[in-house]
Amino acid sequence: MTTSTVEYIRYRIPEERSAEFLAAYAKAAAPLAEAPQCVDYELARCEEDFEHFILRITWTSTEDHLEGFRKSELFQDFLAEIQPYAPYIEEMRHYKPTVVRGTGAGAGEGAAGA
Repeated sequence: MTTSTVEYIRYRIPEERSAEFLAAYAKAAAPLAEAPQCVDYELARCEEDFEHFILRITWTSTEDHLEGFRKSELFQDFLAEIQPYAPYIEEMRHYKPTVVRGTGAGAGEGAAGA
């Protein structure tokens, strides 16, 4: 049985390129959403320093990511959109979740107030 893995990709994108970066990832999200190896994904932007972004992708496993998605046509479509931003990557690694996890008291409030 395989366990999921979380890939984090940290970017530092010059502020003048951030709009095109976000537009590229909006397009790149389509192949991610279609990939059977992808559980979910989220691109977040730092509130304190707008040049910093973190992409979080949960994969069914590291092997599924590297041997499945990376060798698929979907990866080629994904890469075509984000390739210009590869030089801005500061970190790209896979992480295994630990037992330290939980839900805070405010977890239900965001959905109700939205």
